[in-house]
Amino acid sequence: MTRLGILLESGTHARAHYALVVAAGAAALGREVVLFATNRGCLLLAEPCPLLQDPREAEVAARGVAGIATLMPACIELGVRRIACEAGLKAEGLAPAALAEGVEVAGIATFLEAIGTAQVVTL
Repeated sequence: MTRLGILLESGTHARAHYALVVAAGAAALGREVVLFATNRGCLLLAEPCPLLQDPREAEVAARGVAGIATLMPACIELGVRRIACEAGLKAEGLAPAALAEGVEVAGIATFLEAIGTAQVVTL
């Protein structure tokens, strides 16, 4: 199976949620997945994740759709590699210490090296 790179630049709930939908789906199919978050997208990898307080999280859950609270642990269990962009953290004034356990801090070169010639989805 081919690898999949997901580049999350947006900090909106909708895009962060769908990044996890794609990551979980691909990983469930046996693909190696690397999720690289930069700028406001780094909020998805924060602990606690502020996107869990977004009204949309409750809305999707009420409609029977897995939200960020369900998808993130699934992605971790499925082995999705999570990387927060060092420059993106700095640009947003976020400290690496604010990230969830297991999240790497690295630059775009690390992401590109990890995915090689793999497909990339940008959200």
